[in-house]
Amino acid sequence: MYNTPMKLPQDKRLPLCQQLIRYIENHPARTHAARQVLDFVLQTPDCFERSHTAGHITGSAWLVNKQGDKTLLTLHRKLKLWVQPGGHADGDGDVLRVAIREAQEESGIPQLIPLSADIYDVDIHTIPARPQTGEPEHLHYDIRYILQAEHENFVISDESDDLGWFTETDLLHLTPAADEAVLRLAALWSAAREMLSAGKL
Repeated sequence: MYNTPMKLPQDKRLPLCQQLIRYIENHPARTHAARQVLDFVLQTPDCFERSHTAGHITGSAWLVNKQGDKTLLTLHRKLKLWVQPGGHADGDGDVLRVAIREAQEESGIPQLIPLSADIYDVDIHTIPARPQTGEPEHLHYDIRYILQAEHENFVISDESDDLGWFTETDLLHLTPAADEAVLRLAALWSAAREMLSAGKL
């Protein structure tokens, strides 16, 4: 059992802390980022607020179709990369709910079903400064979940330049390129499909 470096907070951070501990215990080969995120959450009472300008929690979705052979990506208007849908928690401690909400807003698909309530992946990445808005360079502590869409009829939002459903092979040939994290998530998905089929995820 993983022993946290600090006492677990008895506030809205607690569910995420518990999810991160379960992720660390269940995925011993993929714990580096999760341990860093857990430490950040334990030390940062306002971790869900974007007003914590050094970094904050975000939620995103590995969004698959009914067959599980395609994923929906957005061509991010600011980053100019193909990425999975997601966004800021904005004070919401239920990060799965954040991932669902952001994926619904960015895809225009209301019927999104979590294939597991557990965390699928964890990542920490740097967001460049935006001098025109005064936003400094900061970190996104991103919590990812697997969601499934009831259909493939998306609507492009004003946050995206484009949307598309892609197979794992498609991801290798996108222009602009897919974010490196997307390629890693795709590689994880093959194993995750087998675990889901066996009821082990």
